[in-house]
Amino acid sequence: MRWLLLIAALVWSTAALAQDDPDPRLMRAADEVTLAYVITGDGDVDATSQAGLRGLSQVLTQRTTVEPGEPVGIDPDSDDLSLLTFLYWPVTDNQPAPSPQAYVRLNHFLRSGGMILFDTRDGDIAGMGGPDGSAALQRLAAPLDIPPLAPVPGDHVLTRTFYLLKDFPGRYQGREIWAEAPPAGAEAAAGVPFRNLNDGVSPVLIGGNAWAEAWALDDNGLPMFSVGSGFDGERQREMANRFGVNLVMYVLTGNYKSDQVHVPALLERLRDEEVSQ
Repeated sequence: MRWLLLIAALVWSTAALAQDDPDPRLMRAADEVTLAYVITGDGDVDATSQAGLRGLSQVLTQRTTVEPGEPVGIDPDSDDLSLLTFLYWPVTDNQPAPSPQAYVRLNHFLRSGGMILFDTRDGDIAGMGGPDGSAALQRLAAPLDIPPLAPVPGDHVLTRTFYLLKDFPGRYQGREIWAEAPPAGAEAAAGVPFRNLNDGVSPVLIGGNAWAEAWALDDNGLPMFSVGSGFDGERQREMANRFGVNLVMYVLTGNYKSDQVHVPALLERLRDEEVSQ
């Protein structure tokens, strides 16, 4: 009997240790600044998320010093989010809401510097009416500790972390995206074009431009989805990639670009950008 109890105790201890072992996917994600997406249960949507983040990772590797690893799919009900920085969350009508314990993990993720990009992927439908226009989004996001949101203004740090941008297109364009609202009284000083909106990164961005579809590449490195038509479409895809680069840089570096020492160079780049367009 004593041997049986000893064997049972050893088996229990081994199982407990196995549960405490960190997930190698997430350890790799932390080491390689890997981009992650929330698994929805819809095979097509999840495959698009993976392909989209893989395409964005390639753009980052080619254009910046950030070299992300292979994107990783996340199940908030079971995966440790503490090693992650960024989550792409495509919203679908039928995806099940995470468990209460998963929302505890998600709220800790947001409070500890992580960001979630909610993509309702409905930018081809006229008028969302605000960040709460999607019933599915409301249902999924309601238990999260999300601060007051406002449309991203033209002087937001997200518009200039790497590229100078005026819009944030994905497969669709022309729709506002929403981020943490600026504090009261955050007005631009005389002669200063940019407000210092927040000390840190907005924990949540919400939009419907289907960014993963614009970023997605197949195994041959070719775009998986059409974006617009002709030259204008390829220009939109390029701007979607630039938004993706700005987004990741924003997550990784925060608002250091708000420092006014950057303003002269930024204005010069803006003039160059306008000429090139």
